[in-house]
Amino acid sequence: MSKALTKTDYHFPGQKSVYHGKVRDVYNINDEKLVMVATDRISAFDVVLPEGIPYKGQMLNQIAAKFLDATTDICPNWKLATPDPMVTVGVMGEGFPGEMIVRGYLCGSAWRAYKSGVREICGVRLPEGMRENEKFPSPIITPTTKAEMGMHDEDISKEEILAKGLATPEEYATLEKYTLALFERGTQMAAERGLILVDTKYEFGKHNGQIYLMDEIHTPDSSRYFYAEGYQDRFEKEEPQKQLSKEFVREWLMANGFQGKEGQKVPEMTPEIVNSISDRYIELFEHITGESFVKADTEHIAERIEKNVTDYLTK
Repeated sequence: MSKALTKTDYHFPGQKSVYHGKVRDVYNINDEKLVMVATDRISAFDVVLPEGIPYKGQMLNQIAAKFLDATTDICPNWKLATPDPMVTVGVMGEGFPGEMIVRGYLCGSAWRAYKSGVREICGVRLPEGMRENEKFPSPIITPTTKAEMGMHDEDISKEEILAKGLATPEEYATLEKYTLALFERGTQMAAERGLILVDTKYEFGKHNGQIYLMDEIHTPDSSRYFYAEGYQDRFEKEEPQKQLSKEFVREWLMANGFQGKEGQKVPEMTPEIVNSISDRYIELFEHITGESFVKADTEHIAERIEKNVTDYLTK
């Protein structure tokens, strides 16, 4: 049975602090570099599930590295190297306190809100008469505030971001420009793979006064993809779209009575469930990248990462 990495506790050379996120553990090296470990933890409904998913961290890290490298002509990003299949090392920036969510289609939480009668999300007016999974006339940006562990991310409008001084008008204009250009590139790359990039999120930071793309992009954890083939047919028949995203995990949880609400219990994650989620993630990787997934050795993950990162930092 393949093993999963769900917890890290490293002491790298020059390490100042560590932040354990829902899925990633981020180590601060001398206030200069960040070592981001993509663990095998999995979250849904802002809750970290009790079991890790083998190879998930490796897949997410490698997909993100590919897309970061493919978008450096659009905007600078934080990545310096990937010394291990599950690790990216990059420059440390001061993060903007929110996420830029961009949506090309009406689905997920936006559709749930729309269906309940909401016609404005994050200050963006939505047209009347839209249906689930319908393409927006042009992509919309619906930012959220980044929540602390255990809290839910909250929608915020451009106007609120500026009013609260979270970004200057010039900075926000740059964030908006980068977000739409990255989404367009992601959309083109997805189309080449027979996929539709439905929605995604980007995080940005500032480094030496310049705005940088941070974290990861276009992975199944931050993005939703539909299969292009059959999209129109399913849309017209009002059938669910065939998707490549972790929505299948959310659906499994909802079918078993869990939506992250108080008093609800996460259903049992049997080895069969865990392996099926792992297999779906491998399918995602291969479909999104067009490359075969090469499983890294899972016998001694923690030790391997420690060695690879230490070697990189001390060379």
